[in-house]
Amino acid sequence: MSAPASPLRLILASASPRRRELLARLGIEADAVLPADIDETPHRAELPRDYAQRMAREKALAVEAKGFVLAGDTVVAAGRRILPKAEDEATARRCLELLSGRRHRVLSAIALHAPDGTIRERLSETAVKFKRLSADEIDFYLAGGEWHGKAGGYAIQGAAEGLVSWLQGSHSGVVGLPLFETRALLKAAGFALG
Repeated sequence: MSAPASPLRLILASASPRRRELLARLGIEADAVLPADIDETPHRAELPRDYAQRMAREKALAVEAKGFVLAGDTVVAAGRRILPKAEDEATARRCLELLSGRRHRVLSAIALHAPDGTIRERLSETAVKFKRLSADEIDFYLAGGEWHGKAGGYAIQGAAEGLVSWLQGSHSGVVGLPLFETRALLKAAGFALG
């Protein structure tokens, strides 16, 4: 008599602790975390939606593992402009000044590379509007350090949430993993959900 087959594993192709926390809200814990190491430079004239989807797909395909590989990418876009991940305070300040008092889009793409070689993708698009930010408000936000490494120079799950006057779409998508789309993607691929 043979042993029962072990369930297929879920590998998260992201080092983001926020994505792990969000996945846990679905009752799922990744069996492994293997961040994808790819070039994340946008192509010339690449639109934000196309860039987010390409990044998620390339990350999912870059990780070689047995099981389901889930990858995501979150892009903050002001019009056709892809805002950078803020690695320094000056970049974060420029992003916040640009977003002050105006609407922008947050595109959160996810891709799932299944053991059978298929790849499934979903995209969440959320419209966000910041209040008009004073210099003091920007200084206060920057002093907290939450902006570091964040697309568009802010983390909505922190103090920046108090600066958002309007949001339409997926809050979890702005944080980094759209839960509705992720659950639907995993279910469609046959991944066992609780």
